[in-house]
Amino acid sequence: MSRKNWKIGVTIFVFLFFLIGIMELDAFARVGGGMSSGSRGSRSFSSPSRPYSAPSPSSPSMTPSQPMTPQMPLQQPSMWRGLAMGVAGGLLGSMLFSGLSHGMGMGGFGGSGIGLLDIILIGGLLYILYMLIKRRRGAASMAGYSYQTGASPSTGQQTGFADASRDQGPTEADVQTGLRHIRQMDPSFDEARFSDLCMDNFFKIQGAWINRDMTLVKNILTQEMFGILQRDADKLKAEKKINKLDNIAVRSADITEAWQEGGTDFITVRVLASLLDYTVSESGELLAGSKTEPVKFEEYWTFARPVGSGNWQLSAINQPD
Repeated sequence: MSRKNWKIGVTIFVFLFFLIGIMELDAFARVGGGMSSGSRGSRSFSSPSRPYSAPSPSSPSMTPSQPMTPQMPLQQPSMWRGLAMGVAGGLLGSMLFSGLSHGMGMGGFGGSGIGLLDIILIGGLLYILYMLIKRRRGAASMAGYSYQTGASPSTGQQTGFADASRDQGPTEADVQTGLRHIRQMDPSFDEARFSDLCMDNFFKIQGAWINRDMTLVKNILTQEMFGILQRDADKLKAEKKINKLDNIAVRSADITEAWQEGGTDFITVRVLASLLDYTVSESGELLAGSKTEPVKFEEYWTFARPVGSGNWQLSAINQPD
């Protein structure tokens, strides 16, 4: 492969990766951008726990003769992403093996293959692209719902493996213990009223996001979350874009964690929802997303307040691992 063709190949390779990144960015532009942000106290660096569900009585018993193969959540990669990765991988492999077969040297001397500087360039580009892609957290597909509830994706029947592999975090007893501690300091605390408040705040925050003005809900955001979301909203405004969120439907909102630390109450809620998520220009031109195809997603919203008093504020949004 000539040096000219090699440079063309690298250009195509980089373009494909940036194209993948752009598609990921545009696909999930709702509040928080489909990323994890904010603080959960000492649990900030641990994944939010999924709702606890006791093993089904009908679940097959686990015996030594049965293979313990955990049921993993189904992944639904983008068709374009798979195609782009395949083409890019084949192209890069062809360039590398072709280049190495002709020898390596500084700047490619000793043959028409790639040289040390070229390899360093490729490495730098790949590292930058890797970090960009790593920062993106794709929203969980609804196919993952069956995994979270312990159902087989193909049959809808309960399996013993999903529960065995899933329940690594707090159990139902842990959650109830945390809620009891919160009630001890605030006898008026009511779980049902908190859930209603959580959903009210969820919709209020989505509305402020559409208006690109988080000051409308500053009182229900921690200072950190307000800064993060307002910065993202300001970016949309500077780019003359509006992220539209229509037909929001919350399918469930379950408390998955409740605890106290450092004089603060924390409660994490798993939200399963769907909505029309698309971005338009200020003139109304559709830039990304779809006005007709709903996006289904799972997110963990953590609310915090001073122990025993004060308003609950959104302190973190986390994506499932």
